[in-house]
Amino acid sequence: MKILIADDSSVSRHLLGSMVKKWGYDVVSVSDGTRAWEVLNGSDAPRLAILDWMMPGLTGPQVCESVRAKNSESYTYILLLTGRTQKEDVIEGMTAGADDYVVKPFDQQELRVRLRAGRRIVELQDELLCAREELRQRATHDALTGLKNRACIRQILAERYEEARRSGAPLGLVALDLDRFKLVNDTYGHAAGDALLIAASQSIQNALGPTDVVGRDGGEEFLVVSSRPPDSLAALAESIRGAVAAEPVALGDLQLPVTASLGCASLHPGADLNRLLRAADEALYAAKRNGRNRVETASAGF
Repeated sequence: MKILIADDSSVSRHLLGSMVKKWGYDVVSVSDGTRAWEVLNGSDAPRLAILDWMMPGLTGPQVCESVRAKNSESYTYILLLTGRTQKEDVIEGMTAGADDYVVKPFDQQELRVRLRAGRRIVELQDELLCAREELRQRATHDALTGLKNRACIRQILAERYEEARRSGAPLGLVALDLDRFKLVNDTYGHAAGDALLIAASQSIQNALGPTDVVGRDGGEEFLVVSSRPPDSLAALAESIRGAVAAEPVALGDLQLPVTASLGCASLHPGADLNRLLRAADEALYAAKRNGRNRVETASAGF
């Protein structure tokens, strides 16, 4: 783990750096508080820091205050190195945001133990962040396809709708349904159906642009939310249709063809969100009725 040592004494920096290197840390050394803050505020900043109290530029407590004011999710464990022993000084340093302090001259083993405790705190915090991100991923994404789930894509649609209603920006919706999906499930089993869903999801994603978002709306149904104007929304849908149908899905010796029917609808003045959803669905059903593996577009006034 990387550790920052900030001390204006070159002798102290050298001795302290040599010591912690023997304990397995990667050392970054600076000679003043201003530079210490720049390092801790930079990308790939050390997660452990030993700061001398008195330094040119910013003092150790001032660096602590700057780090805590940043309020970063990646926690930095800060140990103050000081010759001050008065209770008021200790309170000042801890209030500034230091996690611990060691009084000079310090005992090597005491410093090693305190750094070990700091390292455990940093590692535990990283584990908690990973667990939180995993929970967020599960709450917003479909477990099979990795796409946004129904709740998430509908929330994105609602947010885009409010933005479009305020600003007049375009908003388009593409409803997609895989053709004869139930037949695949009934004939070849759910493993084949899952393979089709995963392959189709990847094909849809590959056809999207930077402002397009796709989610699995349930079963074999998908929604694509787009900020494209009406004249290019159908072209997007056609690109998605072609991408889905381009390659059969391999399942052992089987080569399963996969196609999709798509319905497009673009928001027009006076239309609410439910009407937009209904228009995209009706266009999708029209694509099904008219032979599948095709794109239909809702009328301009729905």
